[in-house]
Amino acid sequence: MKTGIVLEGGALRTIFSSGVTDALLEGGIEFDYLVGVSAGIAYGVSYLSKQFGRNLEILTKYANDKRYMGKRNLLKPGNRCYFGLKFIYDDIPNHLVPFDYETFAQWPGTAEAVVTDVETGEAVYLPVPRRDKDFLLLQATCAMPLLFPIYNLDGLKCLDGGAADAVPFRRAFDQGCDRVVVVLTRERSYRRQPEKLQPAVDLRYCRYPKFCETMRRRAEVYNAGREELFRLEREGKVLLLAPDSTQGFSRVEKDVHKIKALWRAGYDQASGRLEEIKAFLT
Repeated sequence: MKTGIVLEGGALRTIFSSGVTDALLEGGIEFDYLVGVSAGIAYGVSYLSKQFGRNLEILTKYANDKRYMGKRNLLKPGNRCYFGLKFIYDDIPNHLVPFDYETFAQWPGTAEAVVTDVETGEAVYLPVPRRDKDFLLLQATCAMPLLFPIYNLDGLKCLDGGAADAVPFRRAFDQGCDRVVVVLTRERSYRRQPEKLQPAVDLRYCRYPKFCETMRRRAEVYNAGREELFRLEREGKVLLLAPDSTQGFSRVEKDVHKIKALWRAGYDQASGRLEEIKAFLT
């Protein structure tokens, strides 16, 4: 039997997923396959490197640091992004809160990140390099439209994987997983609304009409996908974890108390369901 875990993105809301994976780590639960979108995989690699609490430490220390995120970063030459790319993907993992590359390299499973091909508007699933100290793929999967530059990965022009496949549970089944755990970063009642900034998207990415169409249909596709996911849960084919509420929590949240509370919500939910998760996976 092959097991998989799927991690939705959601920028800083993904600290809920970190609470979940920290509880799984503490409970000794591992998977054969992990696929994540945006911050889902960017945070998820700390689970694979077995670094309990690492993401929480990063956000509590640096969420209010202007080097981490803020409008000033948009004006920095070579950055052109709300988030400080060098600070997040170099200074933090390689110096300030070191990432354990060795443990990650030794993990025997397969980890994939999702990006959206801006030329086709379709999702592309790429294996996460084990020793990339620039974390280029993780930058690309997190590249939110309008807030990040377009990334070029060996000729593939791409942005945030959440545009084309926000919750890639189908990919886990396509990769041969028999049991799939899915971690959402929005409450079950959440319904995505059409993109308010669609006119800006159409203007900014006018050279990529298929990407613009993907963004235009994003809410419809996302909501339909969640309905399918809930059906699979009822059929016993997936196990879902989701926050009870994310009201008042921004995707660029700076309130450390809120960040800690959402991490705790994920940790407590997964801890309380550990035996259920183990039974499901076996």
